[in-house]
Amino acid sequence: MVVTHRYKVSEIAQQAGLSRATVDRVLHERPGVRSATRAEVQQAISDLDKQRSQLRLNGRKFLFDVVMQTPARFSAEFRAALEAELPMLSPAVVRCRFHFRETESVTEMVDTLGRFTARGSHGVIVKAPDDPEVVEAVDRLVALGIPVVTYVTDVPSSARLGYVGIDNRAAGSTAAYLVDSWLGDAQSSVLILLTSNIFRNEGEREIGFRSTLRALDSGRRVVEISDSEGLDSTVEERVSDALAEYPDIEAVYSIGGGNTGAVRAFERAGRRCRVFVAHDLDGDNRPLLRSGALSAVLHHDLRADARTACRLLMQAAGAVDGVAAEPSPIQIVTRFNTPAVR
Repeated sequence: MVVTHRYKVSEIAQQAGLSRATVDRVLHERPGVRSATRAEVQQAISDLDKQRSQLRLNGRKFLFDVVMQTPARFSAEFRAALEAELPMLSPAVVRCRFHFRETESVTEMVDTLGRFTARGSHGVIVKAPDDPEVVEAVDRLVALGIPVVTYVTDVPSSARLGYVGIDNRAAGSTAAYLVDSWLGDAQSSVLILLTSNIFRNEGEREIGFRSTLRALDSGRRVVEISDSEGLDSTVEERVSDALAEYPDIEAVYSIGGGNTGAVRAFERAGRRCRVFVAHDLDGDNRPLLRSGALSAVLHHDLRADARTACRLLMQAAGAVDGVAAEPSPIQIVTRFNTPAVR
């Protein structure tokens, strides 16, 4: 097969440090060329492709909007990760506007997304409920040429460009495996903490958790707390009520957060939480993990996510190539392998 390329033989030869004659023989698959030399020519073409992509970014400026309904502890972590990545997107200049709320109705979310049609935006990164009104708002933006990437939780029936984040069902299954394994033969009940039933990611995590727990045939009862908004005060109150009602609860899978409140509830009740699995290495979970209050945190690289989300939006504008929205690897973090804050 003839090697495909977009460059003059002289350009490839200069990049590879080979003669024009040698490069010409490789490109036309003539005999008498070592396989290592053919690999050098292929690598030179690949390098030229990357350099051409960099040239396309020179002078490009992007303004992205980041919209999230999420507890402040998570939005702060993501903002820090995104701002750390922005300089790495050079030579393009990328700026972001942030629109964060801990609680927000669907109507308010739709209003926020609608404002970009008048203010202008080169792309939107959004964490929003999977609601028909949100779908319509996303579709309106896309129809106007403003690409949208969903983050952490998806809105799959919309015209969004792609989803960035973990496979949430796999995360729930992982949590179930850890909880069941660490509880061992103890016939303890498990408490699930949800922020809200309106987010798709939380529903997928719960489905993964429950289905895997059933497959493991442990017979454990699952007690659910929902609509806590992930707020510590609300979570503490509701966990206290659950502990009073179910004396055999000894494990927690926190899908939505509020873990400091949950830990306080166990302490107030004088009860032991044998296994506590949570999500995200945020400012609350790090000290809880170090103290042993959390057994494990399911984490993903927020900076890698931020980079992928921005590059997907840049790709939609023709500025870069080869960016794919693939699930982020799930990391199981304990107090013995907690990564340093970057």
